[in-house]
Amino acid sequence: MKRSPSKFALALALVLAAGCRETLRFTPAQIAAHRMLDGAPPGFLLGAATSAYQIEGGNHNDWTAWEKGRYPDGRPHVADGLTADRLDDSWNRWPADVAALRVLGANVYRLGVEWSRLEPAEGTWDAAAAARYRQMFAALRAAHVAPMVTLYHFTLPTWIAARGGWDWPGTPAALAAFAGRAGAAFGDLVDWWCTINEPNVLVAKSYLAGQWPPGARDPARAARVMAALMRAHGLMALALRQNDRTDADGDQRATQIGIAQNLRIFDPASASPLDGLVAGAADGFYDESFLDAVTLGRIRVVLPGVADIDEPFPPLAGSFDYLGINYYTRDRVVGRLSGSPPYRALPADDRPHSDLGWEIYPEGLYRLLLRYSHRGWPLLVTENGVADAGGAIRPEFLRAHLYAVDRARADGVDVRGYIFWSLLDNFEWSHGARGRFGLFSVDFADPDLVRRPTAAVATFREAARNLGTLR
Repeated sequence: MKRSPSKFALALALVLAAGCRETLRFTPAQIAAHRMLDGAPPGFLLGAATSAYQIEGGNHNDWTAWEKGRYPDGRPHVADGLTADRLDDSWNRWPADVAALRVLGANVYRLGVEWSRLEPAEGTWDAAAAARYRQMFAALRAAHVAPMVTLYHFTLPTWIAARGGWDWPGTPAALAAFAGRAGAAFGDLVDWWCTINEPNVLVAKSYLAGQWPPGARDPARAARVMAALMRAHGLMALALRQNDRTDADGDQRATQIGIAQNLRIFDPASASPLDGLVAGAADGFYDESFLDAVTLGRIRVVLPGVADIDEPFPPLAGSFDYLGINYYTRDRVVGRLSGSPPYRALPADDRPHSDLGWEIYPEGLYRLLLRYSHRGWPLLVTENGVADAGGAIRPEFLRAHLYAVDRARADGVDVRGYIFWSLLDNFEWSHGARGRFGLFSVDFADPDLVRRPTAAVATFREAARNLGTLR
């Protein structure tokens, strides 16, 4: 397949046009006057998200050794040396999480199942662990909360890691086999499936920045891993449709399958052609490549001067029932002619930032929803949140981003739901406990690990009341 000579030019034009959208700015008065989710369609999903490894405790996978390690300069791989050994202990305290969802008035909970817990050795299925997950899903159903289950969220079983992790050619098929078994085990309770969480983030953190296992900084390897993740998703979708044939919620669809794709706004920081070119290249690889693969039924990964992978893969075609959008921030790109990384992000000094230094830019969510509505898939905001240990920023963050969702819906975008990250404070990967995203805060030193509502819970309940899901 020959690449269209106009494709990069089109992507660049879109990014350059996006960079001129500073005139789009939500005012505090607009946000304050808006009635969140008023008029949302029946069945609109409103909830919160977590991942298995980040809250369960007691797991053992490729992160277990990594999080205890250090870089050559002595810095710990995880801030402050935090480990995921106990965390929220949601494996044992999951009823408290269901109770928190009921307080919120949520009607969906995006949560994960841990591959390494269910299949600790190749071909070995832990029936007791599966029974525990079934108990969770049944309790959610009884609470009128639909489980949306993520099957792969960054962690690999040790038996996969020992064979090379995502460098092992057998990993996509192994993950697909796991997906099929999960579909058979849980399909009578689960209709919403997320095959892979943020494949682009995994590639960037694990194979470009070297901040996550296996700690590589190899662009060619990164491109190959992105291609492997594409294969995995296509095979997982096939396995789910073959093994989950039970309609759990009565809507005549046994499976609703997508991914949760981290989408980031890459705006040129100036009118400089270099800023525009680099922003366009970053956007093309990070935001677009995986979605192009699903649209075309073709694995297509391009890193100029490094890799050009192009091969048909029919299982990708038609594999999405929805696109999950994980949105947090934007980068204002200052391009570089050489060196790594290829750009630096110029801070927006006139906007607030999270505890992790991320710009709070709700207009970006609106822009992305409009942009990806043209792909033709129903859209779900599968993650959106803010690191805010003090809790002062989160209520208005939530209100502003729901305003973005409602504004997109008013403009005709098919947005099916909004899921906040996160239900609880959790293990925020290399940030450790420094990224406090929870609607409910948790003190990890507290023997009882009490889930304490933050000020944003009242804002969430207001939206749920407007939607009609608060019971």
